[in-house]
Amino acid sequence: MAKYIFVTGGVTSSLGKGIIAASLAKLLQARGFRVTIQKFDPYINVDPGTLNPYEHGECYVTEDGAETDLDLGHYERFLNTPTSQANNVTTGRIYQTVINKEREGAYLGKTVQVIPHITDEIKRRILLLGKDGKFDIVITELGGTVGDIESLPYIEAVRQLQWELGEEDCLVVHLTLIPYLRAAKELKTKPTQHSVRLLSEYGVHPDIIVCRTEEPLYRDLKKKIALFCNVQVDAVIEANDVPTIYEVPLEMMREKLDVSVLKRLGLPVEKEPELAKWREFLDKLKYPKSKVTIGLIGKYVELQDAYKSILESFIHAGSLNECKVVVQNIHSEHLTPENVCEKLKNLDGLLVAPGFGHRGIEGKITAIQYARENKLPFFGICLGMQMSVVEYARNVLGWKDAHSVEMNPDTAHPVINLMEEQKKVTAKGGTMRLGAYACEITPGTKAEEIYGSTSISERHRHRYEFNNDYVQQFEAAGLRLSGKNPESGLVEIVELSEHPFFVGVQFHPELKSTVENPAPIFVSFIKAAKQYAEAKNGKAKMEEKLA
Repeated sequence: MAKYIFVTGGVTSSLGKGIIAASLAKLLQARGFRVTIQKFDPYINVDPGTLNPYEHGECYVTEDGAETDLDLGHYERFLNTPTSQANNVTTGRIYQTVINKEREGAYLGKTVQVIPHITDEIKRRILLLGKDGKFDIVITELGGTVGDIESLPYIEAVRQLQWELGEEDCLVVHLTLIPYLRAAKELKTKPTQHSVRLLSEYGVHPDIIVCRTEEPLYRDLKKKIALFCNVQVDAVIEANDVPTIYEVPLEMMREKLDVSVLKRLGLPVEKEPELAKWREFLDKLKYPKSKVTIGLIGKYVELQDAYKSILESFIHAGSLNECKVVVQNIHSEHLTPENVCEKLKNLDGLLVAPGFGHRGIEGKITAIQYARENKLPFFGICLGMQMSVVEYARNVLGWKDAHSVEMNPDTAHPVINLMEEQKKVTAKGGTMRLGAYACEITPGTKAEEIYGSTSISERHRHRYEFNNDYVQQFEAAGLRLSGKNPESGLVEIVELSEHPFFVGVQFHPELKSTVENPAPIFVSFIKAAKQYAEAKNGKAKMEEKLA
């Protein structure tokens, strides 16, 4: 039977429950245990697919096409194993299931209540992944903060599971904050005490307390927390701020979080975590040999979490290239033909990000034209790829009104069209083309060079596609359609042969990039940007000598 670990949060949100859960899972995995992580979100949306990125960051898509919380991206990047729809559950999905059962008469006329019906469904979902024998340990991250009204049914479900499963099969890790008051030059434990007391009032007693802090916790402070929160001193774990989230597993190992967990679950602790690859990645990340500046053109650039997977993919690809990737956020609404040269001239590469809607579209098209004409390495993802097609249609094929029907339904040249199966869809949630699909790559193309294969699989999240009525015109004009879905004929990859790196993809390669397996297309893009930077620097030095 699988063991269950619950990660709760207190004092404030955004403390990093997902990173702590992923780091613990990584350490346990590195010791040879089969581990998975799931996220329970207290909001009433069925999934984050209809949420604005400003609300909840990016929507992460799994192999099986589930639109999920961005924390699942952390889980995959740390563990290098795919998650699924079962790994992310929301209050909306819980209530939807219970209400559907009630309509079917499954409760035999009983009054449907939060306890036991909602809590029973939460418990069923929590235990689901541990029942198939694939995992030794299941970690469940509970979203929100202790004290939130939305979180109460989840806390109650954990209380019941603590009672039902027994001490050695169930463990609670509580993440909290130890603020540092600069005026008093003191770390304060009172918020943590209050948080643990509130959790205890709900009947859940934490076994391990992880303390987020800006300053180191000295031994006496740990003793104080242990005393007032009724845990062992070795169960008080310091989680100090670090330069990169990828250092957190090593910090947690130094604090012996994994050892504390294994002892309390009655599991063997002799074997040390095998983290050679992880340390090698970190070493290259911390000591790069070169630097590139990449422009990220998007419309949600004010919120870093909106493009979380893309930013992490740059880190993975940068480490492999032993190159520091500096990302310069550029809001597409602020780009015009008049200022594009000034804003992009210092870049070594340009990535046009995915998105929806017409806001900022003309700025993206202007940026793509600059990259194409100035041989600046360009990479377009989803909407970025679609706008590279629109730009090519307008400025090379001469169709000045060419557009996507998403932005202009009446265009005479709809080079990007609504997918056939999407034309009858009216509901928004979970109705796009989602999840992993195959792509056949044309031999001898840049795409084949990038992937080292003619057959790949990547994840999708879109409604619009390249209009295949225009295939001949584009290929005759020099835009290579180098990747297609073997079943539907959907164009997946476009590229320019005469350009150092000009590639657009309909899929989202950032969703499969991990520490141990960086996305090949990001690796190649950073390599091209590195070569561009070296050539530019060489030219600048030559001009200095001549001057």
